[in-house]
Amino acid sequence: MTYALPPAGLPSQSDTLTGTSIFTEAYAFMPAGVMRDIVTSALPHWTNSRAWIIARPLSGFAETFSQYIMEVSAGGGSDRPEDNTNAEAVLFVVEGTLVLRNSMGTHTLTEGGYAYLPAGEGWTLHNTSAAKATFHWVRKRYEPVDGIPRPEAFVTNDKDHAPISMPDTDGKWATTRFVEPTDLRHDMHVNIVTFQPGGLIPFEETHVMEHGLYVIEGTAEYLLNRDWVSVGPGDFMWLRAFCPQACRATGDGPFRYLLYKDVNRHAKLPW
Repeated sequence: MTYALPPAGLPSQSDTLTGTSIFTEAYAFMPAGVMRDIVTSALPHWTNSRAWIIARPLSGFAETFSQYIMEVSAGGGSDRPEDNTNAEAVLFVVEGTLVLRNSMGTHTLTEGGYAYLPAGEGWTLHNTSAAKATFHWVRKRYEPVDGIPRPEAFVTNDKDHAPISMPDTDGKWATTRFVEPTDLRHDMHVNIVTFQPGGLIPFEETHVMEHGLYVIEGTAEYLLNRDWVSVGPGDFMWLRAFCPQACRATGDGPFRYLLYKDVNRHAKLPW
């Protein structure tokens, strides 16, 4: 398995402008080429680390989650990564090795490592190796429900989960699920979607869930609202609720993306 990374650095002054970004009322498209050093942020209580903040709640757009790509240099990390006691998190490692400590003990996360961290539970994360490590950090305000217990922390790895084929697709469209869809303790899913060459979403999905889609491998033509956009490794798509979407995988290998969506809760009402 391969996992795309931000290119970082800066393009050469002799390079022509490529990888056009798109921001509309329904979606945003951020090609890998825009994820450079100049757009990173430092975060409180993190050392030797930087973040590409690729999604954050925006009123009238996508409002439920934030998503960071975190790069942690050797010796870096945090003893106090999250000060918001309402924020749950998923961590997904795409490069290097990280040491996570939480209520379950100490865990070594390597490439493909996945951790769910409940709201209000303390945790730490450090890079004790000599090489940098990179991971996705998806954050959401947890929505408790009376009578339903809160979910527990867990740690796993992409390689330990077989993708589940979507019905009637002959294995061309599959989803790696880290949480059972019927588990109502969880109010978000962060999965991996895989299309084999020629696989497609053969209808325009239009639904209440917001999405963050980060391409970790392969290429496709992706429908975003009214526009077909060519996407590839390291590109990010950010969709508000009800933005139509569809997909046609291209290339000779799998097309895979990390997918966020909010699930299993009533729509919020203004009264």
